[in-house]
Amino acid sequence: MADTGQPLAEVFGHLTTDHTEKADRYRSHRLCPFNNKVPNCTKDKAKDPLGVCSIYHENHPVITCPIRFREDWIITDDAASFFFQEDTTWSSLTEVRLNDLHGKSAGNIDIVLVAYDNNGKVNDFGALEIQAVYISGNVRAPFEYFMKDPRGRASMDWSKEPNFPRPDYLSSSRKRLAPQLLFKGGILHSWKKKIAVALNKSFFATLPHLKKVSKSDADIAWLIYDLQLTKGKGKEPGRYCLKKVDEIFTEFEPSLVSITTASPGKVEDFINLLQEKLDEQLETPPVNKTIERPF
Repeated sequence: MADTGQPLAEVFGHLTTDHTEKADRYRSHRLCPFNNKVPNCTKDKAKDPLGVCSIYHENHPVITCPIRFREDWIITDDAASFFFQEDTTWSSLTEVRLNDLHGKSAGNIDIVLVAYDNNGKVNDFGALEIQAVYISGNVRAPFEYFMKDPRGRASMDWSKEPNFPRPDYLSSSRKRLAPQLLFKGGILHSWKKKIAVALNKSFFATLPHLKKVSKSDADIAWLIYDLQLTKGKGKEPGRYCLKKVDEIFTEFEPSLVSITTASPGKVEDFINLLQEKLDEQLETPPVNKTIERPF
C-alpha cells in the first residue's frame, strides 16, 4: 500500500476501498464479521460504535480491536494446541470473571478453553488473553468523516489533521499487558494453568527480550499474528486475513520480570536534571514580604 495518509485500514471488517454490496451492508448496518457477542459492532459505544478494526502504521495494518482476533476462531485452535493433548475434547468460553481469594475480581479472562470428558465434566482449562493495541491521537474523527461519504473518502488524506491516530505500543504493554500478567496471570500461574497471549506482530516486536524455552516447559505461549492482504476475485478488492506468523514459548516469572521492569537510563542524566532544577530554584529565591499593619 502506498502512503496516502489514510489512517483507517479496516472499517466494520472491510477495506475502506471495498464498495461491494457486502461491504456497504456491513457499514450501513454496523455489523461485525469477527464473532462479536452480538452481530453488531459494539466497540466504544453500542449505539454509536467505533467500527475501526485496524489502522495503518508505516503502511501496514495494526489491529486495534480485540474482537478482530476472533476471525474464524483460529486463535482458539492455536491456543488449544498449547494447552491440551491432540485428542482432547474442548470448548471455549468468553469473558469469564476471575476472582482472588477474597472474592474480588482480578478481571475477566478473554477466552477460557475448557477440556472435558465424555460425561461433560471439566478436567482441565487454559486462559487465552487477547492484546490489541491502544491508539494515541483521535481515530473517531477520521472514522466519522469517512462514514459520511465512504465512496468519496475511501482514500482520503488525513495526514495534515491534528491528532493523527497511531499505535501506542508503550501504553499497550504498560497499561494493559503488564497488569494482565501480574494479576490474572499470577492467579493462573499459582494454579499451574497455562496462558496464551494473542497479539499483533508489530506489538510483539516492541516488547523486551523474552527468554525462550521449549513448548513442553512453557507456562506462556505468545501467539503472534499479522494481517495479510489476499487478492479478490475479478474486480472485487481483496481483504485482510488473520494469519499466525510465529509462536514463542516462555516461562511465566522471567516473562513478567522482563515486561514489568523498565530499562533504566543513566543516573548521571537524572542527577543533571536535578542540578538544573536546583539551580533554577536558587537563582530565583522566593520573596518574603512583611505586611505592616494588617488590620
